[in-house]
Amino acid sequence: MIKVTLKGGDVREYENGTNLLDMAKSISEGLARNCLAADVNGETKEMNFVPESNCEVSFLTFNDENGRKAYRHTASHVLAQAIKRLYPNTKLAIGPAIEDGYYYDFEFETPITTGDFEKIEAEMKKIIKENIPLEKFELPRDEAIKFMKEKDEPYKVELIEDLPDDAVISFYKQGDFVDLCAGPHLMSTGKLKAIKLQSLAGAYWRGNEKNKMLSRIYGTAFPKQSELNAYLEKLEEAKKRDHNKIGRELGYFRTVDYIGQGLPIMLPKGARVLQLLQRFVEDEEQKRGYLLTKTPFLAKRDLYKISGHWDHYRDGMFVLGDPEAEGEVFALRPMTCPFQFQAYLADMRSYRDLPLRYNETSTLFRNEDSGEMHGLIRVRQFT
Repeated sequence: MIKVTLKGGDVREYENGTNLLDMAKSISEGLARNCLAADVNGETKEMNFVPESNCEVSFLTFNDENGRKAYRHTASHVLAQAIKRLYPNTKLAIGPAIEDGYYYDFEFETPITTGDFEKIEAEMKKIIKENIPLEKFELPRDEAIKFMKEKDEPYKVELIEDLPDDAVISFYKQGDFVDLCAGPHLMSTGKLKAIKLQSLAGAYWRGNEKNKMLSRIYGTAFPKQSELNAYLEKLEEAKKRDHNKIGRELGYFRTVDYIGQGLPIMLPKGARVLQLLQRFVEDEEQKRGYLLTKTPFLAKRDLYKISGHWDHYRDGMFVLGDPEAEGEVFALRPMTCPFQFQAYLADMRSYRDLPLRYNETSTLFRNEDSGEMHGLIRVRQFT
């Protein structure tokens, strides 16, 4: 027998070999129906997991974050299986659960459009109706690499090759489909109910613009169609109030493809708002004893090495020149603090000089990923 401490402190005994689903059934059939996964000693497990020793168990429904993740992660695998059925030559990348749904990155032989979503959703619903069990199995690293090479999945091979030599790699099989994955998942595809594919975007493999651009399909999933409908309605209402839409309609800003994403053109209304804000900020700071400074938009990499940005933030910086080359290499400033320290260091200081307050309404430059930018949020140049 093993002792299981449930959420709330209740302790129950079960025979060795009892899985989490049977434990949930012993509490109530309703709990067993609604359980998606369970946290066992703080680690999320599938409902067919068998604890081997005394443990703490917390059963998870869709109301729990880890329960939602297991639910939507399973939906991402159903999406991938549907894609492989419809487009067999597609290469699989990654497909995690995210805050409000999931996504999966693919390399398609022939690019798809959102017009293909209806066909893909229909195949996903077919897979859900088939109620296919998800079965976990593990392979040593070398066998896992060979297995994925035989399936001609180069992105999966690369992921495995980056793992330690002694790593044991886990896979999930659902019917004729197998995916590299750490889990956890639902016990079968039939547990999914309401699904929706939402959008299509480009995404560089591993977020590196030097790598191949993949197609990222975003989707979401809920236990009830009514909950999905309410969520989609909320998104539609949010779109009506989206600053990116309203700001353009009211003539505050625009973007131009051949200038670049995250580099907005502030039109007269928008420029006036920025002017008023800058005047207010600078006047208010002057009233409060701040001293105005003006510093360069760029500096040699030597400054960023001193500040630590070169080692820790270089991927987020715009570098001018070859960073591997000798000699002078410059970068546009991603933040102002290294320059402000140089203003401070212009003179010897005493504690009697403190507090000493410098200010600057400074323009900064950050090399944001394309998928993170939206309107005036996370732009590449801002003040």
